[in-house]
Amino acid sequence: MEIKKTKGIIEAILFAAGREVSQNELMLELEMPKEDLEQIVMQMQEEYKQEGRGIELIKVGDAYQLCTKKELHEYVYPVLDKRAKPKISNAALETLSIIAYNPRITRAEIEAIRGVNVDGCIYKLLEYGLIEEAGKSDLPGKPMTFATTKEFLRMFGYNSLNDLPELPRYKLDENQQIVVDEIIENEDIEKDKVEESNSTEKVSVE
Repeated sequence: MEIKKTKGIIEAILFAAGREVSQNELMLELEMPKEDLEQIVMQMQEEYKQEGRGIELIKVGDAYQLCTKKELHEYVYPVLDKRAKPKISNAALETLSIIAYNPRITRAEIEAIRGVNVDGCIYKLLEYGLIEEAGKSDLPGKPMTFATTKEFLRMFGYNSLNDLPELPRYKLDENQQIVVDEIIENEDIEKDKVEESNSTEKVSVE
């Protein structure tokens, strides 16, 4: 089958489905190996990135979906949905971040990190479909754990949780002020140099 026709079929399937379509579904329909499918989809993604295109092809886990481009949201949303736009509070976003970086975390563990009750935040995030129950923990009492969903990945534009930004390292200095990232790295480098120097001196003495 010609690549141009294959692209047209993939586009038609994703458009008609209006949802995420798994790689397996496309592979079965197109009778195509995974490697060839991924290569064609990557070409399509580049084509959709061109200026003037209103849609994009995103990958969510092991599935694909056609979506409108984020920068055009303000034009699309008023036409398709007259309901009030869901609002996620800063508290809910903080809770969502904790769950994203700590899959299968319990409510009590989230509250220990935030220092406040998170019942309302958990309820809202479940309602919006951004998190889901991820089974019972092995901790005493078998509390329920939570994890993010594919809707979370789709909303924030990630293929998987591995794409989340790396968290900065931090510590408190003598004035109880937060010191982050580069400063700590420089301190580590200096520490390594001192240790290396001391090690060399010991060898020379021996």
